[in-house]
Amino acid sequence: MDDSKNQVIEVWGDFACYSRPESKVERLTYPVPPPSAVRGVLSAIYSKPPEFYWQVRKIEVLNPINYVNFRRNEVKCKMGAKPFLVEDERTQRQTVALKDVHYRITAQMVPRPSFTGGRQRIMVQFERRVKRGQCFFQPSLGLREFPAYFSWGSSGKPPVKSLNLDLGYMLYDVFDLHDFEVRKKCKPSVSLFHAQVNGGVMEIPPYDDARVLKPEGGSQIADGAL
Repeated sequence: MDDSKNQVIEVWGDFACYSRPESKVERLTYPVPPPSAVRGVLSAIYSKPPEFYWQVRKIEVLNPINYVNFRRNEVKCKMGAKPFLVEDERTQRQTVALKDVHYRITAQMVPRPSFTGGRQRIMVQFERRVKRGQCFFQPSLGLREFPAYFSWGSSGKPPVKSLNLDLGYMLYDVFDLHDFEVRKKCKPSVSLFHAQVNGGVMEIPPYDDARVLKPEGGSQIADGAL
């Protein structure tokens, strides 16, 4: 990993919930954020899909993992062509979330093959936006009602050294990072990787690495692009 290409920010919040895909009804969080959740935070701050995509390389857990349980009012159905009464579709669901979270994120802005501008330019633009607190929309920690706050660089706070976890196969992303075509409907492409946290640090392999499991026929670009 070329450190000169790294972008480092710290992200924190009062609550976070990174819903595991196997918990379809009741929300059960991962103990650490998956790469897709972190990419969502970075993209909320600065994103130009035709020019680059975000490649998360490392997630450092700076606060001990603490869980909190509560019930939330949700709606069972989605808005469609026909209106419905919210009171008729309301339900309570259990949520197992995290509280008082703090992470240090290391990521890279990977230019598209067709991008002719300089990497340094987009890196400087991202740094400026973070330092000013600018974002396209408020980033969140898994759920929209859990806002994420962010700052540039590293505070020097060490990761939780006692935190060692083998999480098995974790969600990497729900989209193909090389596919940025605008469509009326999103085209999902779920990928997985074997997630391990060692000394409070989770290393993330590049999207094109063989360790990232993708659906058959998913796009590939040479790892040298990183």
